[in-house]
Amino acid sequence: MPASIVPDKPESALLIDERRRLIQEQVQAQGRVTVEELAERFGISVVTIRSDLNALAASGVLLRTHGGALAQRDTEEVPISVKQKLRHEQKVRIAKEAAKLIRDGETILLDSGSTTEEIAKQIRGMRLGSLNVITNALNIAVQLATVPNVNVIMPGGLLRPNSYSLSGPQAVTALQSLYADRLFLGVDSLDPDIGLMTPHLLEAQLNAQMMKIARQVVAVADASKLMKRNLSVIAPVEQLDLLITDSEADPAIVAELRRRGVDVLMA
Repeated sequence: MPASIVPDKPESALLIDERRRLIQEQVQAQGRVTVEELAERFGISVVTIRSDLNALAASGVLLRTHGGALAQRDTEEVPISVKQKLRHEQKVRIAKEAAKLIRDGETILLDSGSTTEEIAKQIRGMRLGSLNVITNALNIAVQLATVPNVNVIMPGGLLRPNSYSLSGPQAVTALQSLYADRLFLGVDSLDPDIGLMTPHLLEAQLNAQMMKIARQVVAVADASKLMKRNLSVIAPVEQLDLLITDSEADPAIVAELRRRGVDVLMA
């Protein structure tokens, strides 16, 4: 009988933990796994494997994808197509809070990322007389391209297919002559002691320039990004005016950020 329809027998917690440990090892070794191959390996249903992957994803040891999972490695960039599905509900809540800060007639900066893309979606539903949006993200530009009274400005630069974003010296130079009322910065990692981080060096340099030209710097990051570390440091957390995160954020981290002068809003 195929693994997908075999009814599973009751298991002890020890057996479940051991299987999940083996699944984690396989994902780390291969980089990517499918539900079907895991079900075949362990001789259990795809329903149980999905439950295992969901539990491992919730603990942060892998990234859940449609039909399987990817290895979670902090120093590697996660494709935007995967990011868009991760913690989507939390990102929408964060985006709604961020959109409340936007005022008619402003110039805002939208960094690349799945959370900032959700902010762009919120802008689509706003009634605005005018809004200038500077962004280095192709997906965000597409979201806003047909919105009435929204002017989209894009710097040049090198396109990174994984993130649909432009970066590099050309993009940094293009931003030097611009000014923004507010930057919405999507960060991959945030550690109070080290700062705001991203796996990509050129992106870090561009983000630092974005911060220089913005009157207010707002980081948008779900709770899974807090206390993670990454390759390139963008800036110390003290350069943030506001962090918008979700209600699952560690209270100790929130308290430390506030102690360092960062306002924290939990959506």
